[in-house]
Amino acid sequence: MFQPVKIAPSILSADFMNLQADIEMIEEGGAGYVHVDVMDGHFVPNLTIGVPHVKQLKKIANIPLDVHLMISNPLEQLPWFLDAGADMVTVHAETLEGQWLDRAIDMIHDAGAQACVALKPNTPVDVIASVIGKLDMVLVMSVEPGFSGQGYIEGSEDKVAQVVAMAREAGHDLLIEVDGGIGVKTVERVCAAGADVIVCGNAVYAADDPKAAIAQIAQLGNDARLAVLD
Repeated sequence: MFQPVKIAPSILSADFMNLQADIEMIEEGGAGYVHVDVMDGHFVPNLTIGVPHVKQLKKIANIPLDVHLMISNPLEQLPWFLDAGADMVTVHAETLEGQWLDRAIDMIHDAGAQACVALKPNTPVDVIASVIGKLDMVLVMSVEPGFSGQGYIEGSEDKVAQVVAMAREAGHDLLIEVDGGIGVKTVERVCAAGADVIVCGNAVYAADDPKAAIAQIAQLGNDARLAVLD
């Protein structure tokens, strides 16, 4: 079930004083999503952007908003971000259990958005087994969430492969996203394991030519996926 790898540059690494220009730049470079990191200072130690920013981003972005909620109370805040225009919403499995994770997924779908669940590096994939058939995407964190610029945690590709196996066993086709320390040196291993969507921060925005960086990372990922299929 091959599909081209999509790059989702995280605006956490963008120039917030020139955000519209940076979004236009990644769109021209072929990005598949705008990745929006929402941090509340509780679930993760950092504090970033909120609902007003998502509303403004929706007005200027021509590609889907991939909104990653690193917050401790997603059921309370989901309606806010859905109303603001999020196209894909990610909640963390660590913040919701059982029926509450089900409820969050239903809320996202009822609003017409796509639903994703994120797994921190030490969270086993088993926690999403009961809901994987309802998900549009699973996000595998390859760093501890909270700050940009961290190094890739070795072995994260193994968790990607576990999600692929779980989805196949469930007979469900979904996207697998990886976030954390991904660039030209690491993209091949996660894509070979089955990743479809790659979140990049500094690997794009700190590059001499961000558009070329998007193209290069996507090409490396696609080549790695195709090599496995061959």
